[in-house]
Amino acid sequence: SRKMAPIIKRLWDQMPDPKLAIAIGSCAISGNIFQTYSTLRGLDCIVPVDVYVPGCPPRPEALLEGLFQIQEKVTGKRWWPVPEDLEKERAR
Repeated sequence: SRKMAPIIKRLWDQMPDPKLAIAIGSCAISGNIFQTYSTLRGLDCIVPVDVYVPGCPPRPEALLEGLFQIQEKVTGKRWWPVPEDLEKERAR
């Protein structure tokens, strides 16, 4: 919400590096159906988002994939097998 935006921004600025953010769900990504004066249009207008997990609510597979992407950004490798469709895209 717009009321919480300055507080979240202040917390983000106080966090030590490396900073990683994950937006989970349609409301965090785009505001979804809640188009009122108090709702922000997305988390990325406050802090930079590294991984987006779509869905309302997100499916467990999507949440795990988002966590694996964050893990890959932090460690540089993926501990769980890469899905076949992502493996084919990376091979190109």
